[in-house]
Amino acid sequence: MADSTHHTIRRAAARPRGWCCSFAGIPESPEHRPALPASSAVGAAVRKQLPPPPPPPKSPLAPSSHHSSPSSKLAGLIDPRRILSPGRVSPIDSEGSPAVADALPREQSAPFVAVREDEDEEDGEREVERNALDLRLCLRGRDGRCVAMDLDSAVLCGSSAFFAGMVPDASASGGGGGGRRVEVDGVDNLEAFKEAVELMFEPDAMRWLARAGVSRAIAVLEVSSSIMFDRGIESCLKYIEAVPWNENEEEKLKHVFARCTFDESVCKDVLARLQQQCTSGSEDLTVQLIESVTSGTNNGARKEMQSLVSGLLSKSSVYHKDMSGLNKRGLYQIYRSCLSSLVELFMEDSEPVEDVTQAMKTSESKPMIERVSKQTENLKWLFDILLNNDIAEEYVDMWANQDELITMHEQASPMFRYELSRISASVFIALGKGRIQCPSDTRSQLFHGWFRPMLMDFGWLQRCSKGLDVKILEENLGQGLLTLPLHHQQSLFVEWFQCFASRGTQCPNLSRAFQVWWRRSFVRSSVEVRR
Repeated sequence: MADSTHHTIRRAAARPRGWCCSFAGIPESPEHRPALPASSAVGAAVRKQLPPPPPPPKSPLAPSSHHSSPSSKLAGLIDPRRILSPGRVSPIDSEGSPAVADALPREQSAPFVAVREDEDEEDGEREVERNALDLRLCLRGRDGRCVAMDLDSAVLCGSSAFFAGMVPDASASGGGGGGRRVEVDGVDNLEAFKEAVELMFEPDAMRWLARAGVSRAIAVLEVSSSIMFDRGIESCLKYIEAVPWNENEEEKLKHVFARCTFDESVCKDVLARLQQQCTSGSEDLTVQLIESVTSGTNNGARKEMQSLVSGLLSKSSVYHKDMSGLNKRGLYQIYRSCLSSLVELFMEDSEPVEDVTQAMKTSESKPMIERVSKQTENLKWLFDILLNNDIAEEYVDMWANQDELITMHEQASPMFRYELSRISASVFIALGKGRIQCPSDTRSQLFHGWFRPMLMDFGWLQRCSKGLDVKILEENLGQGLLTLPLHHQQSLFVEWFQCFASRGTQCPNLSRAFQVWWRRSFVRSSVEVRR
């Protein structure tokens, strides 16, 4: 044990390092005396108050990780008599500063005991160490905690312009320098400040930062900026740029860049990950993504991408910023393209095959059911995007005017024509819930065109719902009907009544809406409406 301890101390003596320990307050002892007046030639001290911090950002940062991990080399330089002497013990705040033992690695306990047993043989080496650690740095947090660090002033002043202007010359202490002390008050993040000072004595800063992690590196970066520790700034930015961040760490980093100023040459790579370099917005990119989804050929991948893009464009999404990122004109161009493709498919199905070449071309393509389903899914998805962003009125108007498609619906196979009613169902539900406000003429034209196809296809929608809730459809289809003028309601409710009487559950149940219409139309009210 003694041989191992001697080896550790000799290595430490070859490279003077600082040490630190945390206290609730700095205790009085022969080795830690209060600062003498500035006029004293021995024990000169400098006390400086940090400038008040800038106002906190609107969204508070999550607290940084506080893990005490002093370097083993720093711990090896601590005089065991300082740790074990009863005169060094002071009350510790159980909720504040960690105990002295916790400020040091636990595995260093055994070497301290061994060194104490061989202290007479090591006095010479310890004297060299004490002469190298010629400055005591005292950091006081705003919460009352304090950290004292014995350091090599040459390394401290050579690393930080902030401390270079604070540390008194060795001549001010009679040439010995052992009584010099610097105090920094009002420290916000005591742990990060201590670690920034420790980083000055680390030969391999990147390895230290890799052990510390991104969150602690960001905290050290902010302290390094405040004390003008250039090597620390460069090392932190180099490490942070090279590793992944989570969203919380990204927000912390943005707040640091908002409060601190860094040289562009050292921070440009990190800024490239934080900020979009191109000046154009997301409008064109959004249209490109949606167009890629609608033109995709893999059904599974297309559905997954639809879900991804919908989440990004949703108002409740954390990625949603404002409406400026949605290009209405571009979206309606995609809508018209999909609608034209759907009309062409129904025309293709209605036309007879006239020659062998056309028959072979048709046989090589995908089945009509699959192609129609793809376009209806695209149109329904586009309607959901437009509806969620309150720009779907034009969609309803265009769908209400599809006279050619309505005519072909009656001639098409029921195995895929019901896909058209799936689009109508989305529109009817939105109208019934009041999520979209269209003129009365548009609503009337929509129902007169697509209400009968809905009655014909309802049985297929029940069997092949594809996520459609038919109960919600029935309720909102009736509510939508009730928004029409009463004489329009009458013709449509009579048509429904006849259909339901002959087809039963193969027809939507609009009984509740029918009763409301009947009462409004024929039951005399006690209040007469004036014309």
